[in-house]
Amino acid sequence: MNNDRIQGNWKQLTGKIKAKWGDLTDDDLTQAEGNTEYLVGKVQERYGIARDEAQRQVNEFERTL
Repeated sequence: MNNDRIQGNWKQLTGKIKAKWGDLTDDDLTQAEGNTEYLVGKVQERYGIARDEAQRQVNEFERTL
């Protein structure tokens, strides 16, 4: 799924995102609003992982959509 489709379906995807990364807050998702780079940064921050690993997880999530 490309960024345009993610942005267009953001509200529907927030439930799936919260299921995968439960430590993300509603405010995090509101601020992200389909911006995958912001999402990667928040995943990295909330889970204390390297940026490369956060990017890998977000990319893997996008592929499952």
